[in-house]
Amino acid sequence: MPNLRHNETIDTLLNRRSIRAFSSEAIDEDTVATLETVAQRAACSQFLNDWSAIKITDSSIKQKLSEIGNQMYIATAPLLYVFIIDQHRNAAIAHKNGVDTSSDEFMLKTRYRFTQAQNDVILALHAMETAAESLGLGCVILGSILNSRTQLIDILNLPEYTYPVLGLAIGKPAQNPELKPRMSANMQIFENTYPADDAELLENLADFDNRVHQYYDLRNASRPVDAFSAQILAIAADDIAKKHEAEDVEQVTRQGFNVA
Repeated sequence: MPNLRHNETIDTLLNRRSIRAFSSEAIDEDTVATLETVAQRAACSQFLNDWSAIKITDSSIKQKLSEIGNQMYIATAPLLYVFIIDQHRNAAIAHKNGVDTSSDEFMLKTRYRFTQAQNDVILALHAMETAAESLGLGCVILGSILNSRTQLIDILNLPEYTYPVLGLAIGKPAQNPELKPRMSANMQIFENTYPADDAELLENLADFDNRVHQYYDLRNASRPVDAFSAQILAIAADDIAKKHEAEDVEQVTRQGFNVA
């Protein structure tokens, strides 16, 4: 079996974990500026710069986001960002130069551009997360703030052609959780084509199920968590997903994008 190579960057990535408890110590301005600059240096499709990040410093807004996400640690994060798809800025540029952004002539509101912008958001957020962890900070990516997209859009006063994607909470860790297990590489990394045989694809599933169950059991024995397979089954058959999908289309359309 090959031996992994190591350097500071690789070790930072190999040791990433979600931190949900932070010390109250503030993060200095130089560190904040560094993290924001790193995010801006991330790869960006066609150099459209089609994302933005909103730094949340107002404690009342932090509290509202924690209530939306039903995660109280959001309110205590020393540094909190909401990353958004942002074609509004590009729409303003286009409008200034004579493009009717409400017409079909404006192509930055299409499903394709929405997806590309979403990809750019993720790249920028991940760059910031990795940089923060390399400086000894802890992070947690927040999908929970999308529990109510309507509220979030209104709270952040997001204009047309913008859309929230994820939040990122950053601070000095006040916990040291175990690394969460990952599935065997042969279940997730393939050569040339996708495996044709599902039996081969799932060959190591039982081992992964066991490792996931042990991880959660060690983390909190009083709150047992199902194996990976059972978690997938629960989510796959969850009617709530249908509700969220309908909300997604409604809110994306409300923000001016044509994804239908």
